[in-house]
Amino acid sequence: MKMVFTRTAVILLGLGVLMSGCSKKEKSQKTGMTYNDKTNGGYERFKQVHPAPGPGLVAIEGGTFVMGGSADQDVTYDYNNVRRRVTVPSFYMDETEVSNQDWLDYLHWISVTFPNDRELYYNALPDTLVWRRPLSYNEPYVENYLRHPAYEDYPVVGVSWDQAQDYCSWRTDRMNENILRETGRLVAWKDMPGNGKKGGKTAPAPANKDPFNTDIYLNGQYRGAGIDGKKMMVDISPNAKPSTTGGKSSRPVRPVRIEDGILKQGYRLPSEAEWEYAALGLIGNTEFENIDNDKIYPWNGMGVRSAKSKTRGLIMANFKRGEGDNMGVGGYLNDKAEITAPVRSNPPNDFGLYNMAGNVNEWVQDTYRQTSFEEFEDFNPFRGNEYKNKRLADPQKGLYAKDKYGKPILDPAKSGRKMTYAELLASQGQTPANGNAANGANANAANPAAANPVAAKNPLAGKPYNPDFRGAQDSVNNALYGTTTLVNDHSKVYKGGSWNDMAFWLNPATRRFMDEDESSAEVGFRCAMTLVGGAEINPSGKPHFSVKKPKNFKAR
Repeated sequence: MKMVFTRTAVILLGLGVLMSGCSKKEKSQKTGMTYNDKTNGGYERFKQVHPAPGPGLVAIEGGTFVMGGSADQDVTYDYNNVRRRVTVPSFYMDETEVSNQDWLDYLHWISVTFPNDRELYYNALPDTLVWRRPLSYNEPYVENYLRHPAYEDYPVVGVSWDQAQDYCSWRTDRMNENILRETGRLVAWKDMPGNGKKGGKTAPAPANKDPFNTDIYLNGQYRGAGIDGKKMMVDISPNAKPSTTGGKSSRPVRPVRIEDGILKQGYRLPSEAEWEYAALGLIGNTEFENIDNDKIYPWNGMGVRSAKSKTRGLIMANFKRGEGDNMGVGGYLNDKAEITAPVRSNPPNDFGLYNMAGNVNEWVQDTYRQTSFEEFEDFNPFRGNEYKNKRLADPQKGLYAKDKYGKPILDPAKSGRKMTYAELLASQGQTPANGNAANGANANAANPAAANPVAAKNPLAGKPYNPDFRGAQDSVNNALYGTTTLVNDHSKVYKGGSWNDMAFWLNPATRRFMDEDESSAEVGFRCAMTLVGGAEINPSGKPHFSVKKPKNFKAR
């Protein structure tokens, strides 16, 4: 009897597998056409995914909070952290600050990829002279802090806001390139020519000598012999042609697309709102939308010492306790660090983020304005938009123009809306395929004054599109910023307090600014990444409305 039951179970299981294999393919809810069928045009529907974070990141579930609400005093009398309720979307954030080792990885890549470009390497070097003080003997830090192994896990400093932007772009490309090579969509690392491997089969020299760039790859401009991997995506388009470089020659293949959900979003600096929200970590004090206890630091309590029995009295962050007291008394150091400390020092906050107070201040993406809290949106607030478009080298083919490092060239946006195709060509100095030059409304993109004669007489009328909000580009009052104050469009916000700051600056609502090309021994950074898809990070154990699946259309 037991044997009969076992055989029956096996038969039923086999029938289930067979039926699932013969299940009908999903159809469009609007046209009824079958997806992923190469016989009807190859319309593709991709598996809906909630992508995992990139390396080094943790998920931050967003929500509403009072920005500036944790500030309990204003010792600087700046009045620049006015309380305002905002909503921050869910996102990803680095668990730790970017360390010296992380930056040395970046420098190494530059040295091996562009060995003869001394300017590029020099520009990427942090300014180690930030350690020098006229009346302090800090010269050992100038020589050792960045490169000595003893400091490899310490936060990188002397990095400007501009340098942090370049690092974020580099990190994005290296992450996505590694994903594609390890999954076989690009030539594997071990098969690349010049990798030092002796013997074995290697790929031919790549057709494109430029380093991998995510935007260039997604635009189909990073392909060919020595680039295409053995496990590329199958191309079911009726226009696809067999490939001889990406595996079986008889099978059409294609590069990965955004729709595949394989590549990650780009690394970037967090916005000021994201950083402050993540630093507070109110998720640990929340139940059923009720916050039972506010915070003035990333930890609970009004003080800066641990209340737990095993660590009672220990300082919770690396900061300056008082004048001349950077680490406490020998024999029982309070924060155990005279300057910075390793990036995983001190307990993380309730989001799992280390050193969101103290150690080093951190750059954020925002441009500084004293009244920022009063003048930006209450959803995903941000100050500093500079919209840019990728320059087209060939508009007819949709090819991007590249700089000498293989990156797309970015130009300031010329319009606040999607231009017509003729306008797009005119803005690129091109003419439509029919040979007729853009005229009438289309010519306005190249010559706004021609479309609006008033603009020729009055520069305020019909002025070119610019996202700046009463900043340096303000044609009404161009002396508003940068002339009578130290604030201009190059002034960027940093937050969090450092090893050399008093406890006041540990409050997440405090904010200071510095020019984007300046650096300090007290300022580092960490990266963030946009989360795409649903906002809820941990849906298990929470109530949800049931959602019915759509009915499949049947042709009759």
